[in-house]
Amino acid sequence: MQTPTLPVITDLSQLDPEGSYTYADYLMWQFQERVELIRGKLFRMSPAPNLAHQQISREISRILFNFFHHKTCQVFAAPFDVRLPVSSKKGQDTTVVQPDLCVICDPDKLDERGCAGAPDLMVEILSPGNSSKEMGEIPRL
Repeated sequence: MQTPTLPVITDLSQLDPEGSYTYADYLMWQFQERVELIRGKLFRMSPAPNLAHQQISREISRILFNFFHHKTCQVFAAPFDVRLPVSSKKGQDTTVVQPDLCVICDPDKLDERGCAGAPDLMVEILSPGNSSKEMGEIPRL
């Protein structure tokens, strides 16, 4: 008896925007658009950030990278998956975000796919197009 194969998702339009997804689903998607999952719900990420966003990110990155240089904490910049323990579906994480910057001090939270658990610091640079989503939808831990 053959195991049924799941359809390959190569375009965001193949997903139900009202569906509920897990990190396991997220890992199988093969499209270029960047998305986040928040409590299983799909959120499109903004296209490439604008100049001001990138300048702010560069300055905060420089400060953090310099501060944590030769220390145990590590700094990561987007795209970098952070799986948050907000809720799960069938034992799978349902929240994965890509903060602009994050600092992780516990090496046990790091794996080949990113960070499993809340970073010690997450930085999200708000822009006019994303501030309502960032302030209203991102889970509070």
